[in-house]
Amino acid sequence: MYETRNDLTETIRLKIIELCNSRLADSIDLQTQCKHAHWNVEGPTFIALHKLFDEVNEDIEEYVDLVAERIVQLGGIAEGTARVAAKRSNLAEYKVETNGGMDHVRSLASSLASYEKLARAAISTSAELNDADTADIFTEIFRGVDKWLWMVEVHLQESK
Repeated sequence: MYETRNDLTETIRLKIIELCNSRLADSIDLQTQCKHAHWNVEGPTFIALHKLFDEVNEDIEEYVDLVAERIVQLGGIAEGTARVAAKRSNLAEYKVETNGGMDHVRSLASSLASYEKLARAAISTSAELNDADTADIFTEIFRGVDKWLWMVEVHLQESK
């Protein structure tokens, strides 16, 4: 950890850095899942889902940067390699053999819901540590993911 003039104590910064590195791994994993779905979706709703999954990916990519940059702002190292993310991610493994549109919708909706739950917990933890900036970042992420979860899940309504 390097020195910073940030007024959070070193103890709090270390806890927030650990929290953020955990969520960074989840974010990177979710981003790759979105791209996997984008590249491999098939079926009659291909174009709509292909575009949707890419739009979700674009926002998740921004969340990756937000979280990684917060880590560095606090004096930490953003542990953002693919190997670290694979080891640390709390998301369920995405089935790579999935290719049908609704199968991708169900898989991605599950991943978004899991990620959203982790973001909500990160809001609470950050607030408990009196780090309003990090809580605000995770609130922004939560709101965005909540919107994308709705936009992905709405595709399941037609299959009922």
